[in-house]
Order: sequence, then structure tokens, then C-alpha cells
Amino acid sequence: MISKMQRKYLFLILLFIVQIVYSCSYKNDKKSGDDHFKNNITGTSDVKFDTLYHDFGTLVQGEKVSYIFNYKNTGQSGLIIKDAYSTCGCAVANYTKQPVPTGEKGTIEIVFDSTGKQGVQYKNIMLKMNTSQEKHTLSIKANVIKK
Repeated sequence: MISKMQRKYLFLILLFIVQIVYSCSYKNDKKSGDDHFKNNITGTSDVKFDTLYHDFGTLVQGEKVSYIFNYKNTGQSGLIIKDAYSTCGCAVANYTKQPVPTGEKGTIEIVFDSTGKQGVQYKNIMLKMNTSQEKHTLSIKANVIKK
């Protein structure tokens, strides 16, 4: 006979196993998505940013601000941003999912929400792109003061 406590542990173990299986299959799906980009885009892509850093200056806690980073496709094929992410949910990237043709310009808008933040904040936004240097980093800074 299994006690109530043993059932709880068994349930938690099963939940953990399901989470591991799901996360592994998610990574495989993402990898096949990367292959899709590589197979459908020929030639080499490269990117040139106007700047990789922006300082918002001093913000009052709770303010939401944004900055647009400009870039140009300096490569020989369509430039694709595969993913853009931050370690903090307070900095979110908005960008087009469509390839940027050779010689054309594109933008990435970074929205920073200072709610719950205080003091000097440095946030990095990592970009995965179909360029020779697959990963690029954009950085923002803000000094957040209380209301």
C-alpha cells in the first residue's frame, strides 16, 4: 500500500520527468527551425548596427521607455533574426520576423519597464541571427529612482 506522502513524491517525480521530456523535445524543434532558416537562405549574411548600447538616463520607477536600434544587412543574403531575448522580462525586443534583403535596413525596438526596479540597471538583449557571428548583444542602461 502506498502512503499519501509516497504518492506525492511519486507525482512530483513524474512531473519532473514530463518536464525534462518536454524541454528536450522543445530544443529539438528549435534546432530543426534553425535548419529551416539555413536551408532556405543561401549566401552569407552579415549585420552592421548603428550602435549596440543605449543609456535611457534617469527614469522614475514605473516608467516604460523604448529605444530603436537600427541595423543594415551588409551580407550577401536575407538577414533573419531567429530569436531575441533578455534575462529579464523588463526588457522586451520587438522586431520583424521577415528576412531583411541585402543592403536594406531594419530595426529592433527594445522596451524597458522600470516597474519594481531601483538604482542603475544594465540589461542585455541577446540576438540569434543567420550571420557568421550567430549571436549579437544589444545593451541598455537606466538609472531608476523612486517616485
